[in-house]
Amino acid sequence: MTSIGTGYDLSVSTYSPDGRLFQVEYANKAVEAAGVAIGLRCTDGVVLGVERLLHSKLLVKGANRRIASLDEHIGMASAGLLADGKFLASRGRDEASSFRDNYNSPVTVQILSDRLSAFLQAYTCYGSVRPFGLSTLLGGVDKTGPKLFCIEPSGVYYGYRACAVGKGKALAKTELEKIVSKEAEGQPGISVREAVKEIARIIYLVHDDNKDKDFELEMTWICSESGNKHAAVPADLLAEAETAAKAALEEGMEED
Repeated sequence: MTSIGTGYDLSVSTYSPDGRLFQVEYANKAVEAAGVAIGLRCTDGVVLGVERLLHSKLLVKGANRRIASLDEHIGMASAGLLADGKFLASRGRDEASSFRDNYNSPVTVQILSDRLSAFLQAYTCYGSVRPFGLSTLLGGVDKTGPKLFCIEPSGVYYGYRACAVGKGKALAKTELEKIVSKEAEGQPGISVREAVKEIARIIYLVHDDNKDKDFELEMTWICSESGNKHAAVPADLLAEAETAAKAALEEGMEED
């Protein structure tokens, strides 16, 4: 970035001569330094999974969660600054609660994504604040069916069939494209139970590729098995998925 020394990165409200907002780009760097987060929209629901890196062996198991519930039927997985993720989750719960009070119905995933994206975008417009160092995956099942959205630090959001953010997202997206392409070719879509195993395999693959510190696999879903509510994946299914992921990783090493 040749323009760094010219002072255009001192305020988020200042454009560089070539039309860039360096503070927003730096926020994306914070996302890329975090463990990967993956969302997969299935035929019968949505699955969210994250690689929760352990920065200390003294941590209590499950202490630094990166997946939060915003409403009964909507979950949020984040990659980036953990504190920013917790604050955005709190804002999301307030928005979902406000929607229920005003309209007497649960908020749809797209409307909530739109409101949170507007909130994030406001933090790129004023010199007195900084952008959120956070990319967020919002998944849920509403009256329109299973939905998955990704909100970026700039405030823009997109709908996805599958998405990955954080460190190693390029490799994760390549693996997700293989899964999604099968459905595009006319094969049956993936189920949530199959998605749990696929996401576990991808996260272990990405983690091994990055040679990172130890991690815990955190995974939730919204599907008929959970009553279309955001809930943790059952421990037995998660353990089975982790075992299969480790076996697939060892098999890949032997082939290499």
